[in-house]
Amino acid sequence: MKAIGVAIALTASIATACATIAATQTHAATADPIHKIAHVVIIMQENRSFDHYFGTFPGADGIPRKNGVPTVCVPRPDNSGCVRPYHDPNDLNQGGPHNFRAAQRVIAGGAMSGFLDVLSKRHRCFEPADPNCAAVSPERSDVMGYHDEREIPNYWRYARDFVLQDRLFEAIASWSLPQHLFLVSEWSARCAQLHVASSCVNEPSAPDDPPDFAPNAKRVHGPGRPDYAWTDLTYLLHRKGVSWAYYVMSGTEPDCAFDYESCAPVEQSAKTLGIWNPLPGFDTVKEDGELRNVMDLRQFYVAARNGTLPSVVWIAPAHKYSEHPPALVSDGQAYVTGLIDAIMRGPDWNSTAIFLTWDDWGGFYDHVAPPVVDQNGYGIRVPGIVISPYARKGFIDHQTLSHDAYVKFIEDDFLGGERIDPRTDGRPDPRPDVRENVTILGDLRADFDFTQKPRSPEILPGGTVWDGMEAK
Repeated sequence: MKAIGVAIALTASIATACATIAATQTHAATADPIHKIAHVVIIMQENRSFDHYFGTFPGADGIPRKNGVPTVCVPRPDNSGCVRPYHDPNDLNQGGPHNFRAAQRVIAGGAMSGFLDVLSKRHRCFEPADPNCAAVSPERSDVMGYHDEREIPNYWRYARDFVLQDRLFEAIASWSLPQHLFLVSEWSARCAQLHVASSCVNEPSAPDDPPDFAPNAKRVHGPGRPDYAWTDLTYLLHRKGVSWAYYVMSGTEPDCAFDYESCAPVEQSAKTLGIWNPLPGFDTVKEDGELRNVMDLRQFYVAARNGTLPSVVWIAPAHKYSEHPPALVSDGQAYVTGLIDAIMRGPDWNSTAIFLTWDDWGGFYDHVAPPVVDQNGYGIRVPGIVISPYARKGFIDHQTLSHDAYVKFIEDDFLGGERIDPRTDGRPDPRPDVRENVTILGDLRADFDFTQKPRSPEILPGGTVWDGMEAK
């Protein structure tokens, strides 16, 4: 990693730049104030619950407390009492199980009481004051720990100066791969036949996964797998000529299938299909000739500097900077600050909305029971921050939201409200519902004041720029 001011010698794509500029000019000419946003950038980090990062943030729906002491207490699995949330100053965390089955046990019918119950039997230490900790400290669970401004000052600064969402839930109550599939396509499925969307069936736990992962009983094996035959958002963007890019940091990513067990790190790059980089597995991306839009992260910094950001951007980290335990919180915060600084320093800042979030709860405690919208979700609360020159200042959004709201905002901004809907998009698949139209889903427009003068950049200290190397 290098300091923010360091130049990166890469050549931007002239074709992409021209297309983006033309789209931006056309987009800005329309009357709806949402179109002041010509670039949506989704930064998705890993494995943190809302209470774990913002449970003590003033004004937010955080950890219930009286006189500063948490009033909630999660029972120990051995019935020897309970554990209250506690401040955890450690930069390295471990977290806990966070697959689909774990989510059901954690939520416990709305009691939010299973955060310790889902831990494996080898975990017997649940808080620093526990006398058993000295004997088994390498295996100590920290799922009841939380951070505050002392550990994550930049995240708290963004939340204080822009918009913090305190009811943003995972789209699906599951682990990384289903989350990332929902982020780009609003569904997680398995397809019995290659390239046949009608053969796909709902699968919140075990979608067809990349070949590097431990096999599972439900996995469909064979050549051409994984194959994501259903419709994704890039299909609609491509049809309307809306530019997009999915920027991927090269390095490794840590998950095994379902997060059930530890396994060797898996190599990740823009060219490798993975649980944080699912778009290369979608038929639509390949058929539309847009695999080239899945790019190395270094190209993001070039586009931000040159004012050639595409209209829709997703950014995926590698393990070291992802905040996925045991990656350091500080490394993730520095990397994210660097991404935001790059946008703020560039020509596109005045027309950009940044949505910063985390993909799932990572096993960490949260006290709010998620609403049930269908058989897939919602999942457990995660942090969400909106950063934009049009973002409301110091606003806490209490709407019920999920990551589906990002897709809805993009569709409203760039596609005239068209949805990923098998009844209208020309690619029928048997998905259970159109998630962007769920009645309880809030509208991200509430986080913006499009009448205000665009706010100046707010460059924070400690930001870093990825230089192409990841420590393994």
